[in-house]
Amino acid sequence: MKDQLIQRRKTKTIYVGNVPIGSGYPIVIQSMTNTDTRNINKTVEQIKALENHGCQIVRVAVPDEKAAEALKNIKKLIKVPLIADIHFNYKLALEAIKNDVDGLRVNPGNIGSNNKVQEIVKACKEKNIPIRIGVNAGSLEKELLEKYKGVTHEAIVESALKHINILEKLNYDNIKISLKASNVVLTLKSYQLLAEKVDYPFHIGITEAGTVKSGVIKSAVGIGALLAIGLGDTIRVSLTGSPLEEIPVAKGILQSLNLYDAPELISCPTCGRCDINLTEIALKVEEILHNLKKPVKVAVMGCVVNGPGEAKDADIGIAG
Repeated sequence: MKDQLIQRRKTKTIYVGNVPIGSGYPIVIQSMTNTDTRNINKTVEQIKALENHGCQIVRVAVPDEKAAEALKNIKKLIKVPLIADIHFNYKLALEAIKNDVDGLRVNPGNIGSNNKVQEIVKACKEKNIPIRIGVNAGSLEKELLEKYKGVTHEAIVESALKHINILEKLNYDNIKISLKASNVVLTLKSYQLLAEKVDYPFHIGITEAGTVKSGVIKSAVGIGALLAIGLGDTIRVSLTGSPLEEIPVAKGILQSLNLYDAPELISCPTCGRCDINLTEIALKVEEILHNLKKPVKVAVMGCVVNGPGEAKDADIGIAG
């Protein structure tokens, strides 16, 4: 058993399709397609590719009725649970539920009248479909911005609690929550504050983190910091570009905290004592490991000073 850094925060358990989410289960890797959902073939192709990379839950945008109708056929052609991302239009949420999605991402406070929210909750209850409340720092309510004089972690949490309260008043607690910001410190403070107030599972990530180059750094720091203090039940690495780039980064973040079993490469940074092209060897080994499913540890070392010690726990050692 690998050492765990800290005890995970205790949460309720919800199910997105057949995937359990909560502190009693492994942390789930999630992503979102960037195809036009109305294009069923392209969307299914991308979802299958994400699944092959190790993605466990996929979310798709539902901007209009045609996209909502496409969900039925998409759902039939994929294996991973499907979440519909809905904004403002309650009819799209009802259509998505009718078309057998496994979860909704919707903020009840943005849907409109209480009757509309009630309709969504009733339909979700009938099919045991969870709702993810997603609060984004970039779209906070005007009154909260005025109250807190801008975007603060207190404003983000108050917004989340407002949406949660709407659902709880309807006796609905099949809920997951995300608090997204592109600012790492703001994100950390928001989740820490909300963790003191509710026991719903958290979906964590740094939204609009950037490109593969810059976004990986912000995501690793933000998601890693939250996981290290026991917060987070599903994760998404949000990168500008192909969502396929997100999955290995998510795996790497989890693996670095002993929360995911995958092949691991240990390689030294090289110094003047190294007399082989260790970089070339390490890159070739890394490429091979990328396609392996077993949690094997391979050490590629070029130095007699630290190499033997660093590599002693590896399954395979390559020395220069």
